[in-house]
Amino acid sequence: MSDMEQFQIVVSEIQSIRQQMAGLNAQILELKATSDAVSNQPKELALHQQLGGVLIEVADREALVKVLNSDINTLSEHLARLQAREGDLIDSYEELKKVLEGSN
Repeated sequence: MSDMEQFQIVVSEIQSIRQQMAGLNAQILELKATSDAVSNQPKELALHQQLGGVLIEVADREALVKVLNSDINTLSEHLARLQAREGDLIDSYEELKKVLEGSN
């Protein structure tokens, strides 16, 4: 595989990872907003959760917040792994860029 082909693959992978990171960031923000909304919902008001096409009343708000926070942590860990991978790819990008610039 030529250096140019490797360079193009690395660029494509960086773009893909950045799209994934943007999606994860959006999910994390949404889950945080949901967790905050659940925590701030007055206790005397009913809280409903959608399951499939049905809304059900939430009996245990604390359990729901724990699940939301667990999901946030899981997504954050995945985001951190993607960020590390992005860093590795950027290093590869820079190395290949130098090689390609040197061959011109």
